[in-house]
Order: sequence, then C-alpha cells, then structure tokens
Amino acid sequence: MADESTTGQTTPLLRRRQWWRNDVFSFHPLSTTVRLKTSLSSELSGAVGDLGTYIPIVLALTLVCNLDLSTTLIFTAIYNIATGILFGVPMPVQPMKSIAAVAVSEAPHLTVSQIAAAGICTAGTLFILGITGLMSFFYRFIPLPVVRGVQLSQGLAFAFSAIKYIRYNQDFSATTSTKTTSPRPWLGLDGMILALFGLIFLVLTTGDGGVVEDEDENDEVTVTTRINRRRRILSAIPAALIVFLLGLVLCFLRDPSIIHQIKFGPSKIHVLKITWEDWKIGFLRGAIPQIPLSILNSVIAVCKLSTDLFPELNVSATRVSMSVGVMNLFGCWFGAMPVCHGAGGLAGQYRFGGRSGASVVFLGLGKLIIGLVFGNYFVKVLSQFPIGILGVLLLFAGIELAMASRDMNTKEESFVMLVCAAVSLTGSSAALGFGCGIVLFLLLKLRLMDCSGLPSIFRKESKPVSGDEESGLVP
Repeated sequence: MADESTTGQTTPLLRRRQWWRNDVFSFHPLSTTVRLKTSLSSELSGAVGDLGTYIPIVLALTLVCNLDLSTTLIFTAIYNIATGILFGVPMPVQPMKSIAAVAVSEAPHLTVSQIAAAGICTAGTLFILGITGLMSFFYRFIPLPVVRGVQLSQGLAFAFSAIKYIRYNQDFSATTSTKTTSPRPWLGLDGMILALFGLIFLVLTTGDGGVVEDEDENDEVTVTTRINRRRRILSAIPAALIVFLLGLVLCFLRDPSIIHQIKFGPSKIHVLKITWEDWKIGFLRGAIPQIPLSILNSVIAVCKLSTDLFPELNVSATRVSMSVGVMNLFGCWFGAMPVCHGAGGLAGQYRFGGRSGASVVFLGLGKLIIGLVFGNYFVKVLSQFPIGILGVLLLFAGIELAMASRDMNTKEESFVMLVCAAVSLTGSSAALGFGCGIVLFLLLKLRLMDCSGLPSIFRKESKPVSGDEESGLVP
C-alpha cells in the first residue's frame, strides 16, 4: 500500500475501466464477509461500539417527535445484517445527525412524515451520485488533508459531546433552549463515579486500541513477552459489551417499575402518508443541511477510514453511497429513522474489537430481537440508561476517529487539515470546513506553481546583468 501522506490525495477505490462491474457487482463470498477475524468476544464487543451515538439520537427522536422505536429497530437491524454481509467490515448504521438535530431542537419540531421526507430526499441524492459514478469521481480527487480535517472535526465533536454526557445531566426529551446542564452527581446509579469506573475499565482492557502482535512459542520469555501476553488476555475481554450490559442492568435498578410494564410484540408497520407540504419542509429544513454531511462523513470519510483499517478490502464510494440511498428509499416510507454510514461508528466498532462483517450482523440480530419482542416498550428501558456510560462509549469512538489524522507528516498537510477542522467545529458545519479546506489546498498549490511557461507579459523578463549594473554604476 502506497504512502498516501506523500501524495496528498485519497487512494482511488475505483479503476478507470469497468468501474461499474468492479464497484457494484463485485461481492465477497459470505464465508469471507462474516468470518470471525478475531475472537467471538471481540466481535461482540465491537458490535456495541457505535451505540454511544445511536441510543441518544433514537431516544430523542422517539420522545420528542413520536418516532416509532419498534419500526426503527427492525429496519436498522435489517440494514446492519445486510451491510455486514455485503461489505465484510463493521460498517455502522447510524442516524442522520443533521436531520435529527433539526427535528428535535428547532421549533416547530419536524413530524415523522417530514423526517421521512428529509431522509428520502437525502437518500435519493446520494443514490444518484453513486449510480452515476460522480461520488467516486469526487472521492478520487479530494485531497487527503481535507478528508483528514473532516474526520478530525467529527471525532473531536463526538469527544466534546461525550465529555458533556459524562459531566452534566442530559434530558434528550427537551429542546436545546430548555435543556439544563446541571453537574452530574458523583454518587448514584448514573453518577460520575460510575462513568469513571467504565472509563478506567475500558482503558485497562483495550489500552490505546492497538493490536498486540502474536509471538512465536519458541521466543525467549522476557519482560516484554510477559507484558504482551497480559495485553492479549485483557484485549480478549469484551469490555464494551460488558459496560453496555451493565448499563442495561442499571436501567431496571434505577426504575424497578418498568419490569411490571413489560409489553411484548412489535408495533404495526404501515406506510406513511407524506403530503406536498411535508416534502417541502423536509427538503428545506432537513435534507439541505444533511446532504453535505452525508457526502463527507457518511461516504468519503467512511471509505477513507475503511481503506486505512482494512486495506485488503475494496470499500468503494459508489457502493457506500448507493447503500445509504437504498436503505432510506425503502425504510423511510414505513416510518423508520433516516440512517447513513458514519466514520465515527466505524471507528468505535473497530476500537472495541470489530474486525469483520460479523460484528454488525450480531448487532443487527440483537436489534431485531428487541424490536420484535419488546417493540416500543424498550423506550422505557432506554430512557433509564445511564447517560454517563453512553458518554464513555462515545468518547472512545470519537478519539479513535480523530486519531485517523495522525498520518499528516508535512507541515502543509497539517496546516490544511487543522484549518478545515477548526472551521468545521466553530462553524458547526462540515460542509463549510470542507469548502475552506479545498480553497486553502488550491491556494497553497497555486503558490508553488511553476510560472516559467506563462507568456512574457505575465512575468518579468530576465536579462544578463553586466558588472556595472550589478555594482549599481548604471542608472
């Protein structure tokens, strides 16, 4: 694999010839995509690596906008299973964050039909970009420092949100204007001590997320080999899964009455009625801010991160873009939450042990069981989930995504990346940071452009300098 840090461009995922056949109709065998690359416990732990973003957004949409949780769980379960089989990597299925933010925080709140309209419009745009090959064209020529800037900004944004989850109480049913930020108490079933315990446990078991190299059995036993053996034992613990299951147990301890309110069975799935007014509001308020974010974070950043983490697999921009389109063009009509793939979710699942499509297949099976058995009753359970634990999971996912930018080796690349990330964070828009990064990259290249081939009227003619002129005697 070539060193991309020296080229300044992303690695093309498509060949110039036969791109359609290579990208759309090339599938890996099922035995390869879902084959465990590590232990079963690691894949199960990686399966819950993106729940730090999934649960808060789903819970907020359910409580504020009356989203049907049962329908969303069933459809996202199908998406998880399908993407795990098709891509062969722990490809996440996450909420479309910009649409969710508009639906929850702006007044009046978006209705379920308007949310679905926004998701369908966004999905249709990505599907067209994918099927025409335009998405792969964009991906091939977008400079690597700009992509890294988007990844860095998204990772830090996740980390900042995670710190807020850990330090302050959160009310996901409240709007931005009415949400309180009272400090989280130290004690209790959702206190700071619990969150710090989860944080310390994950650091001790997973470390920095790196893979411990296997050693030959004939190697001499030294201090280093003993440490590596201990690291391998700790890495085999499904740490994220244990922390998540602890959170589920605490749900029932925080509110024992939910045990007596158990109702079995999914809600009835029906086709939404979307009016012309819903289409207009959904497109203007939801789709327009979401489309740039989906292109950058759900396709370009995901493909780049997949290439970094799994260089042996071909995760093309065409297939990822069409995947987002197909999922929502199908599920949103039934009231399922608009979803996309996200670089943060991929980083989180990889961080906690996910190495194959089996990781998200397991997650999909879990969602499917919950959606079919418990349906909308599970809203009561999630409403009691310790937010501090969600913050810990989200923190590790954000830091893992941000660390993808560590391969910027030159000052010029780092300059472009940091400006792009800073604008994205302060302007709250990945599209704005992306545009500034592209302009800055082109300006730096223009500054280094060789102008020797320009016509003489655009450059100063050079002529031999005599000794008198050099000494200043000739005026």
